[in-house]
Amino acid sequence: MRVLICPDKFAGTLSAPAVAQAVAEGWSAPGDDLVQRPLADGGPGFVEVLAAALDGRRIPVATVDPLGRPAEGEILLAGTTAYVESAQACGLHLLTADERDPERTTSYGLGLLIAAAVESGAAEVVVGLGGSAVNDAGAGMLAALGAGPVDIAGYALPYGGAPLITATALSGVPQLRQARLVAATDVDNPLTGLHGASNVFGPQKGASREAVLRLDAALESFAGVLEKAFGAENLTTAPGGGAAGGIGAALIALGGRVTSGINLVTNLIGLDAELDAADLVITGEGSFDHQSLRGKVVAGIAAGARDRGLPCVVLAGRNETGYREAAAAGVTETHTLVEHFGSVEMALAEPARGLRELSAGLAEQWSRR
Repeated sequence: MRVLICPDKFAGTLSAPAVAQAVAEGWSAPGDDLVQRPLADGGPGFVEVLAAALDGRRIPVATVDPLGRPAEGEILLAGTTAYVESAQACGLHLLTADERDPERTTSYGLGLLIAAAVESGAAEVVVGLGGSAVNDAGAGMLAALGAGPVDIAGYALPYGGAPLITATALSGVPQLRQARLVAATDVDNPLTGLHGASNVFGPQKGASREAVLRLDAALESFAGVLEKAFGAENLTTAPGGGAAGGIGAALIALGGRVTSGINLVTNLIGLDAELDAADLVITGEGSFDHQSLRGKVVAGIAAGARDRGLPCVVLAGRNETGYREAAAAGVTETHTLVEHFGSVEMALAEPARGLRELSAGLAEQWSRR
C-alpha cells in the first residue's frame, strides 16, 4: 500500500516535517510504502517546505519581529525567484499572548526580507502570507522599502494599524528594482468589511471589538492612499487583500498577483504525481475548522484525493468542522489529538506521541483493506 503523508504544521507545537515524520514513525505496517510530503499554504513553514523540494539557496536575513525587535529570517533563492515567508517577521507565534496588539504591530520586518530578496537579484519575489500578528495593510513593509505612510504634515506615522487613519500619502517610491511580486495566500478575504482582515482575524491577534472597528476604518482610509499612490482600484474588495492583516492589499497595489499558496506549493513539489500513485492520503493541521476548508492545505489535499477517488484521512489537534461539511470537501474521516488523549493539555504537551499512536491505529484499519 502506498500512503501519501502530506500535512500542514500543527501551529505552536510541530512543524509540517515533524508532523509527517511522527505519522510515518507510527505506521505499523512495515510492508507499506510511505511517502512524506510536508506542506505549507503560505503561512509558517512556507520557506522550509519549499527548501526541501527545490534546488535553491537559503540566505539568512536579519530582520525584526512585529514589535520591531531583532529577529532572524531567511529567503529561499531558486534561480531568479525568491521565496519569502511573512510569518518569519510578522508571525503571531513571535509574540506572547500579552504582546498581541494589531493596533501597534508592524509588517516592517517583512519589508526587510523583501528588500533582501530584491538585492539578491531576484526577478520575482513570492511572498507567503499567513499566521500574522499584524493588521497594518503592509504599511510597515512599505516603510522598509522606502515608501512609508505619512500624515498631512509629512511626518512618518508610528508602527501599527491604528495610526493609518491619519495617513494621507506615502513618503517615496518602493525600491523593488522592477521585481515582480506574488502573494501566496491561504485566504480570499477582502481588506475591509464584515469578512475583512480586521473583523475576521483581528480578534485572534488581540484586538477588542472597539479596536476591530478602529482598524477596519483605518484600513479603509489607507486603501485610498494606496490607490492614489499606485493607481490601483478596488483594494478594499479584492479577493486576498485581507491576507496577513492586509499585506495582500499592499502587494496588489504594487502590481502583485494573488495565487493560492497550497496550489503553488503542490505544483512546485510535484504533488499531483504523488496523489496519482497513492492508495491512501493522510493530511492534517493543528486546528481543523471552517477556515481549513477555504483554500488551506487540508482543503487542497482533500479535493485532490476526492477527484481521484482516494480516501483522505485528516489528523488534527482538534476538530471544529461538521461531518457533512468535511465529507463534501473530500475528507473521509477525521481523528484528533484532543479526542485521543481526552484533554487539550495533553494534546499540546505530546503531539508527536499522539500522532504516532493515531497513525498506528490507521495502519491497522487501512493497510489490510
